[in-house]
Amino acid sequence: MTTKSLFRILAAGAFALSLAGCESAGLTWGGYNETFTHGFVADGRIDKVKNGMDVQAVLNELGTPSTVSTVGNKTFYYISQIKRRTVRFMADTEVDRRVFTVYFDKNFRVERIANYGLEDGKVFDFISRSTTTGGSEQNFLRSMLQGLGRWGA
Repeated sequence: MTTKSLFRILAAGAFALSLAGCESAGLTWGGYNETFTHGFVADGRIDKVKNGMDVQAVLNELGTPSTVSTVGNKTFYYISQIKRRTVRFMADTEVDRRVFTVYFDKNFRVERIANYGLEDGKVFDFISRSTTTGGSEQNFLRSMLQGLGRWGA
């Protein structure tokens, strides 16, 4: 093996190690990291929704929901999605999806709120810190949340 080829091998190895070091330090290849937010952006507004508020106050605070329940329109769903791209011109990857939910009572006043996402593959409410029980709503939320990577493409 010649000195020139040995130098090339060492230089390639040093370059590969430097890239590996960047990745393990939380840096991305080429220093590129882009985050996209789609849908509802909470930005602190969800903290202003309180039990007992009427529908119009919720609409004034949060805006039009992404979707509403099909029976009685007594539940508002605000859906958000976060995607990340670490290499320029490559496809982005979904890293989080949330469904902020406002439940209304028969008088159309806020009964409770929930902020659903997936944790360990289960539908999880990040406000009450609990998983949902069975039923049609749990199936609806699971279908909205488990499409991770396929929704909004």
